[in-house]
Amino acid sequence: LRAALREGSARCRQRDFAAAAAKFSTALELCSKGFATEDPLKSSPDDLSRLASWIESKLVICYLKLGQPDLALHHSHRSIIENPSHFCNHLRQAACFRCLHRYSEAARSAMVAQCLYVLAEGAGLETSDLLQLYWQAMTQEALSGEISFSVLYTPFEKEDKADKIKEANKTFAERHPEYVQHIFTDPHGIHLLPEKAESHPGQQYLLTLGFRNKEIGKTLEKFVTQKLPIFPGQKITFSPSMEEEAETFWQSTGKRIMAAVAFIGSTKIKDERGPCAGAIEQFHHASLLSQLHRGEEQAQVMTQVMAELATVPYLQRVSQEEDKLLQSLMADAMDILAGRTGERVWTKIHKV
Repeated sequence: LRAALREGSARCRQRDFAAAAAKFSTALELCSKGFATEDPLKSSPDDLSRLASWIESKLVICYLKLGQPDLALHHSHRSIIENPSHFCNHLRQAACFRCLHRYSEAARSAMVAQCLYVLAEGAGLETSDLLQLYWQAMTQEALSGEISFSVLYTPFEKEDKADKIKEANKTFAERHPEYVQHIFTDPHGIHLLPEKAESHPGQQYLLTLGFRNKEIGKTLEKFVTQKLPIFPGQKITFSPSMEEEAETFWQSTGKRIMAAVAFIGSTKIKDERGPCAGAIEQFHHASLLSQLHRGEEQAQVMTQVMAELATVPYLQRVSQEEDKLLQSLMADAMDILAGRTGERVWTKIHKV
């Protein structure tokens, strides 16, 4: 194992990334077979996870350099699952999303990286500012390429939320008359913007979205405002009965809705619906991909869900009941990835 790691690092320095990836893949395999420790009784699981995460992070770099961002993204999710508290793992994930032109998700990863950096390091203001700039650039990139909806952020202190939401909706209609087919303000969660802390210390915002297409807007609002995210408009939640129907639904509606969901998540650390709400949205996404027989995409989404769930406890307080749900959903995601079927927490949520 040591030899494989040394050789992989040397190949990286020589910029022979294909050979380096092969060596790091060998190291990862040896790690999974128990060769990461001479005495299993004297090693902590955390040490093994950190080593596995480090190897995964090296594979992320290799595959990005080789121009294979899809593979790099897969390893970035796995590096987070093994070590969710390290901000660099989330920053690498942002780089992968960026290369795939998935800018909203890149913005979220950069936001999480910045939050974890401040919590862990605190002192390096210059690094924190650079992370904020990256987050800001990704958010702007996501908006610049978006034609189906527009957004408005309204500063929010401790006012009456219902009144502030009405005011925000009215202001949006005045400023963006071409996006008024459906307007709503996210009621679940306060949004943060990547602005320098000294100019806006702890400033919170409400996010208002307006749509050109009324049906897309209404469907999205139901999906992101219900306590338990349920994709509406289908006989079976997010799973049309016919494969052809499912494909039509995905192309006309599903894709746009998931793009808007990703954008909403790019400025929201905490969700008032519960810490697992974002993951449940992605479970619905994976269910539709399964219906369409897109196994590889489904596996990618489920690995992303596991990374998201692993990170949750580092971003917000989780109650005992929420932690139980979080652990169950993590186990469900692993079952789905392994191709196991059966009655699970997610299956029950899906039925409801």
